[in-house]
Amino acid sequence: MDHEIVIAQTTSDDEEQAKALARGAVESKLAAGVHIDAPITAFYWWQGKVEAAQEWRISYMTSSDRLPALEAWLHERHPYDVPQWVTLPVTGGSEAYLSWVVDETRPQ
Repeated sequence: MDHEIVIAQTTSDDEEQAKALARGAVESKLAAGVHIDAPITAFYWWQGKVEAAQEWRISYMTSSDRLPALEAWLHERHPYDVPQWVTLPVTGGSEAYLSWVVDETRPQ
């Protein structure tokens, strides 16, 4: 396969917003599929103190060549000052699935 596949992740403190960020990325062909995990509890430093929040983790399945566009798209729409944005390389998997990710993220 010529394209690398990545999983990009962010979080949201609002379930409906998480769904909108998921659906919008798929509709825009920036991600082939998106998973939203059940609410998780996050602890983090923010403005000099430890905060806790309930969040939904959003995982985007995309190709590495679509990753910059997905990141720009997300940062335009995400309400956090500093949204989590991490990417994880996919080092293996079903050839059929990985090909599907590439096919579904091709620009229109």
